[in-house]
Amino acid sequence: VQLQASGGGLVQPGGSLRLSCAGSGPINSINTWAWYRQAPGKQRELVADITWGGSTNYSASVKGRFTISRDNAKNTVYLQMNSLKPEDTAVYYCNAEIYTSLTGWRYWWGQGTQVTVSS
Repeated sequence: VQLQASGGGLVQPGGSLRLSCAGSGPINSINTWAWYRQAPGKQRELVADITWGGSTNYSASVKGRFTISRDNAKNTVYLQMNSLKPEDTAVYYCNAEIYTSLTGWRYWWGQGTQVTVSS
């Protein structure tokens, strides 16, 4: 199983970015998807998650600005980030609870994508 994150980059304050993370390999099912981020010198923190049924949860710092969504047919999760602030600068990681016939249920991480918000 591989999770491939993409969509990061450099954006000015107030701008937008859309992150994607696609799962590949012998995936039978994906339960919860999540996005985490880690800024330099800080611990990794949960940004948002979404269940199989579409229920979402956001950290207080991004609520109202970020939107998480998923396409179950494509084994893909998205993070639409609007009104970006310099404090959103971090490496963003996707995470998923995945079932395969070999591993059963376990959590997998993507490789991370850098988001930099700066003028």
